[in-house]
Amino acid sequence: MQGKIIKGIAGFYYVHVAESGVYECKAKGVFRNQKIKPLVGDDVEIAVIDEAEKKGNIEQILPRKNELIRPAVANIDLAMILFAAAKPQPNFNLLDRFLVMMQYQNVPVKICFNKTDLVTEEELHRFADIYQNCGYDTLAVSAKEGWGMEALSEALAGKTTAVAGPSGVGKSSLINCLQPYVQMETGSISEKIERGRHTTRHSEIIPICGNTYVMDTPGFSILDIPGLEKEDLQRYYPEFAAFEPYCRFKGCSHISEPDCGIKEALEAGDISSLRYENYRLLYEERKHMKKY
Repeated sequence: MQGKIIKGIAGFYYVHVAESGVYECKAKGVFRNQKIKPLVGDDVEIAVIDEAEKKGNIEQILPRKNELIRPAVANIDLAMILFAAAKPQPNFNLLDRFLVMMQYQNVPVKICFNKTDLVTEEELHRFADIYQNCGYDTLAVSAKEGWGMEALSEALAGKTTAVAGPSGVGKSSLINCLQPYVQMETGSISEKIERGRHTTRHSEIIPICGNTYVMDTPGFSILDIPGLEKEDLQRYYPEFAAFEPYCRFKGCSHISEPDCGIKEALEAGDISSLRYENYRLLYEERKHMKKY
């Protein structure tokens, strides 16, 4: 019997089988021996050991379309990175890390700004336009007011989407707006530090309608990108491509070299200083990262 892992907690995996329901399963020991851990989103074959109690064992993990490290999920069609327009203020370094991570793993991405009821249209455009000008799709919504839900539903239709973002940006509230069946726990923001209390403890697939699913994933504050070399980082800043031919040196890092097309475009205002500064910080971080 074939199904999809929709939740994993403490060694138990909940597998949704079309027209049969959800089975509570354990993974066979052979996976531990092979150092393979089942992930939410995995398509699996299970053996039913108790139909009445809906219990079974995972016998085989089918080949993965893709696999994300953090959040640890598999077989997603789209990653939607969710940030608040305010309360908390968007952390653009974290946003750029996520974009690099998704591109590095060949996962299409959309950026969604929630809580747009807390900012003016001018304030929203000030940072949303930066990413639109780099070629990223952006959405502006308010889960509280119900703004932008139709456009968001259209963007997610027919896909399995991983929804990820820092705590406090309204992931659970947004998912609750999209479907009425599984109400996710929502948390308050600490006024002192403007961070949300972590309400999502595990990744979980939630059906929206038909073949549309979202993965609610735990809040994160630090992203690492294993295997990414500093020299490769510029490939994941798509706005650099048009100006790289104007660099004097082949393999220019766009950090300290003279006659750099990227830095000239930066001075001319053709590349966002916010984006470039995040690139520089990530480059230096990769440069000084120890290899084991």
